[in-house]
Amino acid sequence: MDFFNYSAGSLHCESVPAHDIASAVGTPCYVYSRATLVEHHRRIAAAFAEVNPLICYSVKSCGNLSVCRTLVECGAGMDVVSGGELFRARAAGAPPSTIVYAGVGKRDDEIAAALDAHIYLFNVESEDEFVNIARIAKERNAICECALRINPDVDPHTHRFTTTGTKETKFGVDIERARAFFRTYGRDPHARLVGLHLHIGSPVYTTEPYVEAVRKALALRDELIAEGFTVSVLDVGGGFAADYETGKSPAALDYAQAIVPLLLPAVRAGLRIVLEPGRSIAANAGILLTRVQYVKRSGDKTFAICDAGMNALLRPSHYDAFHFIWPTETSAAFIPTRREEKPAMTGLVNVDVVGPLCETGDYLALDRAMPPVARGDLLAIFTAGAYGMSMASRYNSSPLPAEVLVDGLQFTTVRRRETYEDLVAHER
Repeated sequence: MDFFNYSAGSLHCESVPAHDIASAVGTPCYVYSRATLVEHHRRIAAAFAEVNPLICYSVKSCGNLSVCRTLVECGAGMDVVSGGELFRARAAGAPPSTIVYAGVGKRDDEIAAALDAHIYLFNVESEDEFVNIARIAKERNAICECALRINPDVDPHTHRFTTTGTKETKFGVDIERARAFFRTYGRDPHARLVGLHLHIGSPVYTTEPYVEAVRKALALRDELIAEGFTVSVLDVGGGFAADYETGKSPAALDYAQAIVPLLLPAVRAGLRIVLEPGRSIAANAGILLTRVQYVKRSGDKTFAICDAGMNALLRPSHYDAFHFIWPTETSAAFIPTRREEKPAMTGLVNVDVVGPLCETGDYLALDRAMPPVARGDLLAIFTAGAYGMSMASRYNSSPLPAEVLVDGLQFTTVRRRETYEDLVAHER
């Protein structure tokens, strides 16, 4: 699934030792593998090739310009949810005709910028939003295309904070209201309502929720067409899972084998499909390197206190998310063959891997079985490419980490580490 592997006891990203990167740029730092990004995009494109989708990479998962440029070079479009992400997508070279814009709270200035850019599609989340887009488009003498985000009331069986397809969430409109929505707004001359949009949550570890959601969307589409509306686009969204633990997530082909047969008849009749993968492309393409500052024992507990905490990687404390963590340099007895919570090795010790911040919730792993670690050891936090740097903060006035992109034997700093002066530059 990725190009991070141990060779002679040393973790390499592609052909570059992780300790060389940490020595050059310091810690904490994010390290991305270009080959992994390209391969994951290729697998999704190949799996869904029969329906020829527009694959719009979800910028919110990892918006680094070099990561986005890499995917644009692969032919990907961009899925954005803010004016800032639209700016990033355009700076990365994404053609506006391949950009889709979602999000429940688009501001007037953001809508205007998207209209001026002539993006492909607005994914609309509410009646008020549609009226506002249509108003701004009319004022600018513009015409745009929109897809209505429907809430199919499908449980994706993921964390409640990332469940987006059930009725109690803030996203989209329910199917009953969607019919009335088209009847009221479906013939607006400036905001042309031409599609339906789904996004049921993330990460989704089974294909059944997609099958249920797509069937509901296609049935609604048939009803709308029968009433004389044009529904030429179906944006299936994203949410495909990533292997935080080895072998846990379905492959791209597994998702496609469940979804593509449902879509094929409509695609052959002219329906365009959009996909919005993010995590499944970026997560396993990135690691976070952090150095152990101290090892502390308190009663029966052992703490490895690192220079990265929830400021650098929020997911463990926010979602109780699992990330495999392992020393980058290790003996032959401790080379991992699988990324799992309880490796079947002798000699491991249970450790709380924690950060330096003044919060009890500042942790990266609790009661984690690992090889013994000492002050100065370099640790790799795996599957950190998605929702890692994009959710990082400056809490406790912590400068943001560096980001590095590896390409074969070469690595490039694609975001320099922030300095203390950076922290206060906007306050002077």
